[in-house]
Amino acid sequence: MSDATRQRGQRGRLGRQIVLSMGLVSVITMLIASVGAIVIYGLLFTFRPPPGPMSPKELLIPEPSDYLVFAILLLFGLVVAIIMASRLARRILAPLNSLAEGARSIAAGDLAARAVPGDRSLGETALLVDDFNVMAARLQRMTAEMSAWNAAIAHELRTPLTILRGRLQGMKDGVFALDEAQIRGLLFQVESLTRLVDDLHIVTLQDIGRLEMRVEPTRIDVEIRRAVDSMSDALNEAGFALNLALEPITVDCDGTRIRQALVALLDNARRYAVPGALHIRALAGNSEVSLSVEDEGPGLTPEFAALVFEPFTRADASRSRKFGGSGLGLSVVRAIACAHGGTARYRPGEKGGSCFEIVLPAGPRR
Repeated sequence: MSDATRQRGQRGRLGRQIVLSMGLVSVITMLIASVGAIVIYGLLFTFRPPPGPMSPKELLIPEPSDYLVFAILLLFGLVVAIIMASRLARRILAPLNSLAEGARSIAAGDLAARAVPGDRSLGETALLVDDFNVMAARLQRMTAEMSAWNAAIAHELRTPLTILRGRLQGMKDGVFALDEAQIRGLLFQVESLTRLVDDLHIVTLQDIGRLEMRVEPTRIDVEIRRAVDSMSDALNEAGFALNLALEPITVDCDGTRIRQALVALLDNARRYAVPGALHIRALAGNSEVSLSVEDEGPGLTPEFAALVFEPFTRADASRSRKFGGSGLGLSVVRAIACAHGGTARYRPGEKGGSCFEIVLPAGPRR
């Protein structure tokens, strides 16, 4: 017997069980009504006897015409129960069958399959189908995102690995000399791979809620200065003038991670902003602390701004290729901010550039 035949048989058995159950309930109900009618007749004739003499046997035993009435009522009730049970079975089974078909389609690889809720007056069944469709849509989205991630990771890894392979093969064949410049170039590619793997590690750990933080009271302004010092030479060489406006702020956070996020923001400005003034600020509010990096252009389009913190998102591919960007820097910033219970956000700068902010809760973390 094929699976389809067996599944149709199972659906048929469920429908028959509903009809038989409803019919049995109807029969029991009619029997109870019949017995109850006999008892009520007896009580009525006992306490309010009809005019004329009647024996006790005549009071309790129905007439043949009464039996005929009972039989007609029982048959009518049974027919009505079967009709109602059949309609109810179809209403119940329609969304359940659609749910089963959708589950089988998804199991077979068709992640676009959805179930049809049918009659929404059956509230629980419709909610079950809606929950199934939400789950299927999320599964389809996660699968698509995973495929996109795999493709993006393969793309980002291919370039440095190709360069490393080509250079090493050239050295082996004597095309390139094993000198300090070649070794420095190879180390640069290895460092690029290491940064990419580290960034992927942070983003992935945050997605699964396992990014560990060493939280302790930290001077945010000190960590910002350390981040600026580590990037100052590269930023000055790229033509940026650094303007710092820092308040002495102490926050419960992981200072190393915050410094890493600030370095990512500064490096993002170095890659994509036009040379000019770069404003780094740290401001404390009543319930939150804001760390911001603002440049003077060119800014982001509204469409791209909505996606700027997504992994492997780059506005200018030519500049990212020139400066070696992978499109993960801002994703790392968001991951670190979220791990601290805060947020990372973008807003247009006052001079037409981009302003990226890390907002952290000012109170102690629990």
